[in-house]
Amino acid sequence: MTKWPPRIQEIINDFSEALDQMERYEMLFEYASEIDELKTSEWSNKTRVVGCQSEAHILVQFKNNGFHLKGGSDSQIIQGLMAITAIALEGMTPEEVTGFSPNFVSEMMVLQTLTPNRANGFLNMFMRIQDDAREMLG
Repeated sequence: MTKWPPRIQEIINDFSEALDQMERYEMLFEYASEIDELKTSEWSNKTRVVGCQSEAHILVQFKNNGFHLKGGSDSQIIQGLMAITAIALEGMTPEEVTGFSPNFVSEMMVLQTLTPNRANGFLNMFMRIQDDAREMLG
């Protein structure tokens, strides 16, 4: 098992203690409301996550306090994954973001319950975030 930052380890522990797949989905639905929402009026081809089954959009920002993610999706499951990703990466430097593993979702026992298209959509979103971080590194 990977040693995760405390904020994501707590989420992993909560999801690991869920009784079943439905409870994990309910938890994702709850997290969906916690993302700094990217309003549909801000959605564009530039913010779109390519390869995601759902309509999903993200905006990666690096400010003085580090990484920040805004996101929105027509799927509560995807939006919940966005929120958890935002929590995991919040405040990191671009270097830290590029080196962070998306495997926390597997340890949450969520990735295994997603359809292959949704799992690929999450990985595409995560790779897009890392690509944006690499661009900021120059």
